Amino acid sequence: MGFRETCAMEERVRFCVSVESGEVSMSELCRQFGISRKTGYEVLRRWRSGGAAALAPRSHAPHHCPHALAETSREAVLALRRRYPSWGPKKLRAFLQAHADPVIVVPAASTIGELLRREGLSVARKRRRRAPPCSVSPFAQAQPNDVWSMDFKGWFRTGDGRRCDPFTLQDQASRYLLRVVAVPRPDTTHVWSVLEAAFREFGLPRAIRSDNGAPFASAGAAGLSGLSVQLIKAGVHPERIAPASPQQNGRLERLHRTLKDETANPPAANLKAQADRFVRFRQTYNEERPHEALGMATPAAAYTDSSRPWSGRLRSPDYDQGTCVRRVRQNGEIKWRGGTVYVSMALVGEPVSIEEADTGQLELRYGPVFIGYITEDLKLRWPTRGRKTKTVTHPPG
Repeated sequence: MGFRETCAMEERVRFCVSVESGEVSMSELCRQFGISRKTGYEVLRRWRSGGAAALAPRSHAPHHCPHALAETSREAVLALRRRYPSWGPKKLRAFLQAHADPVIVVPAASTIGELLRREGLSVARKRRRRAPPCSVSPFAQAQPNDVWSMDFKGWFRTGDGRRCDPFTLQDQASRYLLRVVAVPRPDTTHVWSVLEAAFREFGLPRAIRSDNGAPFASAGAAGLSGLSVQLIKAGVHPERIAPASPQQNGRLERLHRTLKDETANPPAANLKAQADRFVRFRQTYNEERPHEALGMATPAAAYTDSSRPWSGRLRSPDYDQGTCVRRVRQNGEIKWRGGTVYVSMALVGEPVSIEEADTGQLELRYGPVFIGYITEDLKLRWPTRGRKTKTVTHPPG
């Protein structure tokens, strides 16, 4: 039981003065002031030993805590956090466990989080509603090189005003960052040069996932672009996420947030300095930064090269013997039954197959990619979204 609500110091002084007067017994005074006799005697002892100053509130913290964070551990955590400002408690702890001096006791992740909050090195992040996970890939991504993802992070200007277009390429299973490069222009020529270099170094994946923007896709039949045709000829299946669904490529989107925080906030002084930042980031991300989805291992520890080496040759798809094959002409058309059918400018010079489906419709394919149906009036019709179809008789636009 404590003193009644007034000023605690005044109440204690009044209590001690009343006791010293001897007019009222200790028991009665304790009842009047609403305290126990034990508290009363303790207050009186402090009054007689130090006067009114001794009655000031005292800290209840223990003089020694056996579980307190050691100074060496504290400094190790803070030094690592300042070295990697975007790393959270779990990554810091995993790195210290793997690389710190054995004499340093590595604290729990919760202790590290509390230390960062006390030191002002972390900010509570606003919780956002997340879309449910969605898979659009016909290929499993359980093993390295099953599926790679590619995208542009979003252009920005360096300190000298130059435009920077970072292109990223990541293995989905291991999270290994294969490439992060500022390309001169975000077009087929420059993206393909980055992809080809990655193929030569790591081998071929089974599929590469992208969004629906240029140069990855087009508004033409099956969304085929010049780049996606080159991928098919290299032996790689192009995959695209649903329109306006970046969560379907969420691992790469999450990588982009980290990339921005650590390399472009703020941007470097010029493109050369920015490229150097990308090189350092890739090395740190792959070889030093623990990844929670990998059991706090690094992407480099989880990634292995592909078993499909890149020969450097682009080969058009082969079709089974007896399949009806037509080659796309320079105007994007094929000849069929005495007339012409417009297909796609992206497939100029390429062989496409025509097969009768179980429904009796004529299916047009380019290798593994279904393009659409050829109608009786020699037009190409292909599914767009849902059950709708689109018919085209000339190049879009």
